[in-house]
Order: sequence, then structure tokens, then C-alpha cells
Amino acid sequence: MNNRIKLDIISDVVCPWCIVGYKHLETAIEELGIKDRIDIEWQPFELNPDMTEKGENLRDHVARKYGSSREDSDRARENITKQGAQYGFKFDYFEDMKMVNTLNAHVLLDHAKPLGLQHQLKMRLFSAFFTEHKDVSNREVLLNEAEAVGIERKPAELALDNPQLKREIQEIESQWHQMGISGVPTVVFNRESALTGAHPQESFKQALQQLVAENGRADD
Repeated sequence: MNNRIKLDIISDVVCPWCIVGYKHLETAIEELGIKDRIDIEWQPFELNPDMTEKGENLRDHVARKYGSSREDSDRARENITKQGAQYGFKFDYFEDMKMVNTLNAHVLLDHAKPLGLQHQLKMRLFSAFFTEHKDVSNREVLLNEAEAVGIERKPAELALDNPQLKREIQEIESQWHQMGISGVPTVVFNRESALTGAHPQESFKQALQQLVAENGRADD
């Protein structure tokens, strides 16, 4: 009998809607009282795999990538900040904020998985980037955040120095792309169905309730 629900969450740590979407999902799980039946695995997705090491000013980035004006950017920031606040997450945008490369962040998240610390590191990196004005492409920042959740520094350094691990992350990303995942966040339920985007918690709740019901029928 297996009544567990596997959730693969495909996301990037510099994606604001990814943390908002997760907060919606988390609240739905808590309301249903099924936290002890949920297995979450964070999957890599780079919003900007070609981003340089220096990064790019965030306003310049969204203007270049999406054609957004400063007014559009201000409205988007205000909206996402309000949405985060409703679920206890603080967005603190600032003028010199940069969009950065996140490949190394995903390498460390993969390293954290067998240690049972992947989820803690993911939450830490969201806060580091959006709340604490930290550059999550910076090696020292990443190592410090990893240490903060209980990951030993030396093995983490070795993971970041291993080019094979970077290739493996890129291969995983490619596999998700080949499966049709082109936007984040995407939550995949038991590798059978998926919701893409920061859906309201009610949408996640309905999807989870259906899985719980299906599991119950399978156990009969």
C-alpha cells in the first residue's frame, strides 16, 4: 500500500512566482492535513542559462527580455510583493538588484538532496535572493547558505568544482524541456499530471484532493 504523493517542483531560485506558487501549494497541503504524505523534490530550471557571471540589472533585464517599461516593472514588483506578504514571504526589491546565473545554485540543490536538506536549501536561497539582497550566483554566498542549513562546506565546495555535476544538471533540465516543460513553476503530481504557473491554492487543493481520493480507491 502506497498512499504517498510525489511532487516534482520545477523552478528557479530567482523566479518570484516560483516561491509564491510554492506558498500556495504549501498552504493547500496544510489545509488538507496531508503534509506527512507528501514527498517534494525540487527540479532544476534556469530562467537564463546564458546569463553571464556579472549578471544583469533586473530592470534592464526585464526591459530587454519582456519589453517592460519602468512603470510595468514597478507594478509587477508591487503585485508580487503583496502576494508574497499574504503568505509570509518578504520581497524586498532594490534598484541595483540583478538577475544572475543560477547553475551553481542548482548544483548545490542537487548535492543537498541525498542529505535530506534540499527543501531547506531551496527556501534559504529564495530568501537570500529576494529578501536579503544576496547574489545567489556568488560561490561564497552559496557555500554560506548551504552551511546555514547544515550542509558541510568542503563537500559542497567539491560539488561546485565538479564539471560533471553541472553537465548532469543541464541534462535534467533538458529532459524536462523535452517533456514539454517550458515555464515555471511547474508542479508534477506523481509523474502523471502537472500544473504550470503560480496557481491559487484552491487549484492545488483540488488536484491534491483528487490524488488522495484515487489513492484511497487503490487501497480498497
